[in-house]
Amino acid sequence: MGPWYLCAMPEIVVVDRSKPDPRAIARAVSVLLSGGLVAFPTETVYGLGALALDPNALSRIFAAKGRPSHHPLIAHVTGIAQAKTLIEPWSALADRLATTFWPGPLTLIGNRSGIVPSALTGGHASVAVRAPSHPVAIALIAAAGVPLAAPSANRYQAISPTSAAHVVAGLGNEVDLVLDGGSCTEGVESTVLDITGAAPRILRPGPLSLKTLQKVASTIVLADETADDDAMRASPGLDRRHYAPRATLVIAPNATVAVELAKQVLMRDEERVALMLWDHHPDAMAHVVRTMPSRAHEYARDLYATLHDLDALGVQIVIAQAVPDDSEWDAVRDRLARASADPSKVLS
Repeated sequence: MGPWYLCAMPEIVVVDRSKPDPRAIARAVSVLLSGGLVAFPTETVYGLGALALDPNALSRIFAAKGRPSHHPLIAHVTGIAQAKTLIEPWSALADRLATTFWPGPLTLIGNRSGIVPSALTGGHASVAVRAPSHPVAIALIAAAGVPLAAPSANRYQAISPTSAAHVVAGLGNEVDLVLDGGSCTEGVESTVLDITGAAPRILRPGPLSLKTLQKVASTIVLADETADDDAMRASPGLDRRHYAPRATLVIAPNATVAVELAKQVLMRDEERVALMLWDHHPDAMAHVVRTMPSRAHEYARDLYATLHDLDALGVQIVIAQAVPDDSEWDAVRDRLARASADPSKVLS
C-alpha cells in the first residue's frame, strides 16, 4: 500500500492510480458507510463523495461546500445496471449513450426513480448520473456497493480541484478522508446531457464534445443558455459565476489585447497581474506569464491547476486570451466565461 500520512485533518491516503490497494479503498468505504465524506479522483476533477441515497450524508456535502440545497448533485455509479435503479424509465437512447461513453465523462439527466432522495436532486423530478472511468473511483463505488454523490471537492463556486492538494487547500477538515490518486486527466467537469425531453440537449459542455455525441445520436443539440426550464435548473454547474479563482479573471479577445490590458494594469503598480496566453506574443509582460496549450484537451487539463497556482502566487488580476470559437473548445470557453468578470473592472 502507498504511504499513509496526516495533514492536520483530513486523513490523506496515497493510492496507486492504476492499481488501487484494496485496503485503502476499504478504509474509504468505512468512512462513507459511517456517513462521512471522502474526496476521490475521477478523470474529470476530484469529487466530494457521500452515499447518494442517504439524505443525512448528502447534507454534509452541502454544508462542507457551502452549496445551496436546491443545487442538484451527480450520482456516480459503476455502470448501466446501477444507473437503471436511479433513472426510470431507462430509454434506448440512454442505453446507446452509456454503452458508448461509459465509463467516462458523460452525465445523463433522466427522470428519477422512486429510490432517489429529493436531497440528491435539489427537489427536481430528474436525476444526474454518470459512471466515471478513473480506476480509483471505479474501485471505490464498486466496494461501497451503492451510488455515490460526488460534486467537485471545493467550496461552492470556487475553482474545482484536479489534485489532492487542491482539495486540502480548499476544504481542509471539512472532508474526512482524501484518496490521493494523482492529477486528473481531463481537468474539467463532465458533459451533462439532458435526455428527459423530445430532443436531447447538452446543458453543460465537457470533455465529450457535441460532434462526438452526435455520432451516436444526431439529434443532440447544445442547449440555449438563456433557457429557463426545469431541466436547466436541475443541472449542476450552470451558475453564472462558477469555477472562479480568488483573482479577478477577465477575457481578452486576442493575445494583443490581453498584453495591452496587462501593460495598463502594470502602469498602476497596484495589483499583481498574470497573463494566460495560448498564442505566442513577443511583448508579453506581467508579474506572471503562463503559456497555455493550443489544443483544447490539453488546455482543459491544465486550466484549473493553472488558476490554483496563480491564486497561490497572490495574483490579483488574471487576463486570459479568449479560446477559439469551435465546438472542441466549448467546455473551456464555458468555464472561462463563468469564472470571468467584466474587463472594464481591471481598468476602473
